[in-house]
Amino acid sequence: MQKAVSKLYHIPFWLAYHYLWWVVAMGNPWKAAHSILFSPYAVKFVFYVVLQAVAVYFNLYYLIPKYLEKGRFKSYIGYLGITLLATALAIVSGYYVSALLAHQSVETLFGRDTNCFFYFFGEAMPSTLASTTLAMSIKLTKNWISTERRKQLLEKEKLETELRFLKYQFNPHFLFNSINSIFFLIHKNPDAASSSLAKFSELLRHHLYECNDELVPLEKEIAYLHNFIALEKLRQNRGVMVTTDIPDDFPAGTGIAPFILMTFVENAFKHISKDNDRENWIEIRLRLEMNMLAFEVSNSTSPLATRQALHYGGIGLKNVQRRLDLIYPGLHTLEIRHTDDAFHVSLRISLAPQVVASAPHLALQ
Repeated sequence: MQKAVSKLYHIPFWLAYHYLWWVVAMGNPWKAAHSILFSPYAVKFVFYVVLQAVAVYFNLYYLIPKYLEKGRFKSYIGYLGITLLATALAIVSGYYVSALLAHQSVETLFGRDTNCFFYFFGEAMPSTLASTTLAMSIKLTKNWISTERRKQLLEKEKLETELRFLKYQFNPHFLFNSINSIFFLIHKNPDAASSSLAKFSELLRHHLYECNDELVPLEKEIAYLHNFIALEKLRQNRGVMVTTDIPDDFPAGTGIAPFILMTFVENAFKHISKDNDRENWIEIRLRLEMNMLAFEVSNSTSPLATRQALHYGGIGLKNVQRRLDLIYPGLHTLEIRHTDDAFHVSLRISLAPQVVASAPHLALQ
């Protein structure tokens, strides 16, 4: 009942609602307004407005939560019927009060000869039922809209949480590989290890400062990619031919989700062939035309390495495929082809121009 009392500011709505009904009944808005304000019918009007508002809020904030929402349908229908009946009878009394205050008989005031009570009840009951139904419809619609908004917010929060998890799940995976690479170079080539450590510091800075937003500038992601390729080339203990075809200039304001491209490059280095009787190679190509990014990565491989890339990559390919589905739904195509000798990835992403916040540090080429 406290909620019903707190909603009495809805009375202007009910005044307008009942006034419109009088306008429809009388066919003249001025006549209806005069009848409500300056005639004995004003008392009847007040009875309709106040009593139906009380019945509506009693239903919305007491009967529905206590019975309907708890599945007690029979009790709800019974108590709702009693509420409607009691409200209609109370409204009927308003006819008699109007006649009493006007010092007239109800028959004279309302132009009826006989059966006045049943006539009045026949007006009050359908009107009360209509008001209750309207209020329930409005309330249910508001609840539905509110529920949908909550579902959308929860879904958005779920997706954002999942994206954060997927992104940060990748970082330890990459750092572990990089540390292993530097450790290997310390014993093999201290000078190369020093250079690798410098590159690694740039990569780590990118992780800490430049990839915390949903999108990062494409040029920064490419600079990060160059550093990663340089680090991988330095640590290789076998002959690997690495060919890159990546332009240096990109339209300002073009953003991309962090670590999308690098995952495929890392996968190529990780699963490249280790043959001594043939060339081991990696080819990386990138183009951006009319906001359509085309990225291709190919590498030589062996049957065992191909199976490992497909089935044991886990965090790598599966991660990036999931992130693409979440961040670029319907805006990307990913094709993975493989043979016993080669592994090829082709990615197309539609990148709408984005205003991307500047990171506090710049990655070195």
